[in-house]
Amino acid sequence: MNIEGAVALVTGAASGLGRATAERLIEKGAKVLIVDLSVEAGAATAAELGPQATSFAGDVADEAAMRAAFEAAAALGSLRAVVHCAGRGGPLRVLDRDGNAGALETYEAIIRTNLVGSFNVLRLGAEAMARQEPVDGERGVVVMTASVAAYEGQIGQIPYASSKAGVVGMTIVAARDLAARLIRVCTIAPGLFDTPLLARVSEDVRKGLAASVPHPSRLGTGAEFAMLAEHIIANPMLNGETIRLDGALRMQPR
Repeated sequence: MNIEGAVALVTGAASGLGRATAERLIEKGAKVLIVDLSVEAGAATAAELGPQATSFAGDVADEAAMRAAFEAAAALGSLRAVVHCAGRGGPLRVLDRDGNAGALETYEAIIRTNLVGSFNVLRLGAEAMARQEPVDGERGVVVMTASVAAYEGQIGQIPYASSKAGVVGMTIVAARDLAARLIRVCTIAPGLFDTPLLARVSEDVRKGLAASVPHPSRLGTGAEFAMLAEHIIANPMLNGETIRLDGALRMQPR
């Protein structure tokens, strides 16, 4: 898929992995609709990225909001790529220290954003792409974001890990489902990346996390995530795959 001149919709694009991806796709000649929950952050990001960027504020798990986002993307031209980076975390244990059950509302909230939101973006993105005429044998590509926590979730990560495992499980099914529509689906499962979330922890903790990565022994960068997202879009044989991007990291229980 040639991204030059095409439209891409990137969620969570006001910061972190999403912003880095939006920047790279713009560099490659795409028009990018930046979707973020924050009106102010999305607008500021679009202004910084220049005339090829347009912002849209909305909750990825909200049907009406995302339908409107895809309509806004269609107004920019031919939608060919969706990169879904929006997500959230939050600590929760099955039982707390006093033996009380973990809060169901916390679990549901994270599942709603990370898993329901992923399906919502996937289905509405596919619907929009299916209306396009094929180019070089394909209509478009959806790239979702999971995590190595889908495979080795740590203690306290049960809602996050299970939501990301759901995204991994969705990937091959969606790719097979959408093959007849000439739409590809892949997922990136990042390891430890230098995102705004990790920027909140102490330097000692960051150094410890970086040292746990076998090679390269550091935190990943948004640019490295964006590089892989771009390659998935460009390579027509990548389909139905979840790709770990983690420097050979395997997370420990805690």
